[in-house]
Amino acid sequence: MNLPTRSLGTTGPQVSALGLGCMGMSALYGESDRAESVATIHAALDAGVALLDTGDFYAMGHNEMLIGEALRAAPAAAREKALTSVKFGALRDPDGGWSGYDGRPGAVKNFAAYSLQRLGVDHIDVYRIARIDPDVPIEETVGAIAELVEKGHVRHIGLSEVGAETIRRAAATAPISDLQIEYSLISRGIEEEILPTTRELGISITAYGVLSRGLISGHFTRDRQLAAGDFRSFSPRFQGENLQHNLDLVEQLRKIAEQKGVSVAQIAIAWVLSRGDDIVPLIGARTRTRLTEALGALDVTLDDADLAAIEEAVPADAAAGDRYPAAQMAHLDSER
Repeated sequence: MNLPTRSLGTTGPQVSALGLGCMGMSALYGESDRAESVATIHAALDAGVALLDTGDFYAMGHNEMLIGEALRAAPAAAREKALTSVKFGALRDPDGGWSGYDGRPGAVKNFAAYSLQRLGVDHIDVYRIARIDPDVPIEETVGAIAELVEKGHVRHIGLSEVGAETIRRAAATAPISDLQIEYSLISRGIEEEILPTTRELGISITAYGVLSRGLISGHFTRDRQLAAGDFRSFSPRFQGENLQHNLDLVEQLRKIAEQKGVSVAQIAIAWVLSRGDDIVPLIGARTRTRLTEALGALDVTLDDADLAAIEEAVPADAAAGDRYPAAQMAHLDSER
């Protein structure tokens, strides 16, 4: 199947208009089914989804090995079209804890070597540090990735969750294809300064959290029981009165979706797609059913009246609660 394509910036590759975020297949959202995860990756590739996004720290390498397994079992034609986007730098411990970020040049190359092995590929298509290392200038981290590009181990350099100043410094060091950052109807912080900066510099956005971790998918309910370790069990937007407020927003969005004969998830994804051809939403589908629903967003056309209705139903800054707990918000250069 051929899906619409979009370019990752002026220097990056052509990718499918939707990418597949694979994190939830391994970590942070409770138990997942390995066989279904592999089947979902295969279904995505069959449908024309060409961008697979992961992080080397997702379940300490499990997610990369899962993608590697899926790629090995995929038909050669699909495997050759698949592009890998990898985040690195987050430090973990055997108990699953987090202990900062490492953006030193030597560490960058070490992380890449392990990712190439786990993925079973001879190059990574887009490589980026997940959060900047406060002790290492971004120029040094990006410069190390640029050396990997020169040697053919990496094709393109990306950024993740950084602010306008850091974007400019990185872009002055080496060509940047895209910025990966949260962007959805209820996470619109990039619109004021970050998005204008990326557009000025010819850098695309790969938007994660387009359904806000399922919160605005239309499937999440107030009485849902979350598994131990599920990120949403301590995410501010899923707590107490915040959750009820945010689910009330979803119900307003549902009215618009029903009028158009589409699902809430589809209209939420379509809204992100409508923000510009330089934005590529990453859908975090963990099952073939959710993947099929998400791909249906590509058939949803939003006219001016639809967009105005959506804006009225879910205004900017309408969400209750931060998108991460305070300790994690402190690591976001994009929020400073």
